[in-house]
Amino acid sequence: MHDLVLRGGRVIDPSQGIDRVADVGFSGGRCTGVGENLAARAVRDVSGMIVTPGLIDLHTHVYWGGTSLGVDPDAYARQSAVTTSVDTGSAGPGNYPGFRAHVIERAQSRVLALLHVSFAGIFAFSPTVMVGESHDMRLMAAREAVAVAKSDRENIAGIKVRVGRNASGPSGIAPLDVALDVADAAGLPLMLHIDEPPPTYEAVVSRLRPGDILTHCFRPFPNAPTRADGRIREAVLEARARGVLFDIGHGMGSFGWATARAMTRAGFWPDTISSDVHAMCIRGPAYDLLRTMTKFLALGMPLGDCVAAATSRAAAALRRPDLGTLASGAAGDASVLRITESPIALEDVVGEVVTHSEYLSPAGLVIGGAWQDAEPPRVN
Repeated sequence: MHDLVLRGGRVIDPSQGIDRVADVGFSGGRCTGVGENLAARAVRDVSGMIVTPGLIDLHTHVYWGGTSLGVDPDAYARQSAVTTSVDTGSAGPGNYPGFRAHVIERAQSRVLALLHVSFAGIFAFSPTVMVGESHDMRLMAAREAVAVAKSDRENIAGIKVRVGRNASGPSGIAPLDVALDVADAAGLPLMLHIDEPPPTYEAVVSRLRPGDILTHCFRPFPNAPTRADGRIREAVLEARARGVLFDIGHGMGSFGWATARAMTRAGFWPDTISSDVHAMCIRGPAYDLLRTMTKFLALGMPLGDCVAAATSRAAAALRRPDLGTLASGAAGDASVLRITESPIALEDVVGEVVTHSEYLSPAGLVIGGAWQDAEPPRVN
């Protein structure tokens, strides 16, 4: 007898090759598998809806109250049907204990951290104050970052660094070299943010190793992964061939329709889809993970691949096999979605709008085996 069963939805679980109408069971806070006519103490009828493993947003900023760019992770979960928000560098080793005590441990949804190599994380990111935390090499806290990362393996899933004209300025690419050493010493994957040059897209991607993650991978010009004629830069292709992972990280400046069309027409699809949601883009142009996933449906990405990019592939990037799957014994997380057949205007970060005929919206979510209602989506 299961504690909870989601009854009769279209179950899409790329980790197990499942795409069929079925039931999903949960007991003791864990998933108890996919089957037919499962008996349960509580049943939710999700007929006509899509049931996926708990969605993982691989790039968010949810240090709410601790940084100016943070959003509330539980409110975001209900808005987006995201069960795991991965905070990417809001906290560094100097303020991570506060992030853990005041956000990670209090949230109903799961929050994982990619620890910034900057001592104070991303400390000055707002509409009125913008100071790149990688500008000053004195803030690159290698020893402290390794020590903190090793002290909390349960919640720290990787290392984060930001480089570019805005993020690192006069420090150039040097913060990346520090972060690579930190990730190696901690035994964790690295996520790299890239913004406008310098350094160039080629320079940063050429330093990344198998399993490292380049976020903002479909940036618009300047520092796009494509040349003016639409060809993908050779360094990008070489990086993928050696196992570097490419993540969307939409945000307020890092997804361009022109880049996305050029990349996908060449057969280069992202490994993972993430929103880079924060206080300055949650009301547009990123909104949330489902809006970002809808953009890839508009580009022609099959729904199953889109789900994989926010579940099993994201879990693999985090090296967390307990997430991103509905296999028996996995984390008791699931996302319940609707496909709403109504036109939606989908803007990129430079103002281009593409209208698509349908969009993904949240219907509910299961976190730790317990049902939570979703909030109505914001649709422009």
